[in-house]
Amino acid sequence: MSHVLDASALLALIRLEPGADRVTVALTARPIMASLNLGEVAQRLVLAGSPREGIAALLAAYPLTLVDVDGDLALAAGFAALATRAYGLSLGDRICLMLAKRQGWPALTADRDWAKVADALGVRVDLIR
Repeated sequence: MSHVLDASALLALIRLEPGADRVTVALTARPIMASLNLGEVAQRLVLAGSPREGIAALLAAYPLTLVDVDGDLALAAGFAALATRAYGLSLGDRICLMLAKRQGWPALTADRDWAKVADALGVRVDLIR
């Protein structure tokens, strides 16, 4: 089964953090990722001092299918704000979760709070650690 990859999962792989092995396995099933979440990864890397060219080459090397955020996905993420507010989930978090719901695939993340809202949102969350 494939996954919808969260920024935290891809960052764990890039940084060789705990759970990176789970992300490596998930990549063999050709996961998808919202373009917004890829932007989050690039943001974190550039703020950490990585050069833009290196970031672009690194991210292009991963077998990800990017999904653009359309109006329906944006609205679903906005509407999920009430259910996730107590856990501090960002718009990017909700985009990933709502993409997973739309696909019927689990979201792969390092964010433990996602598991606390999964049932309320009707989505499966797989934690990498």
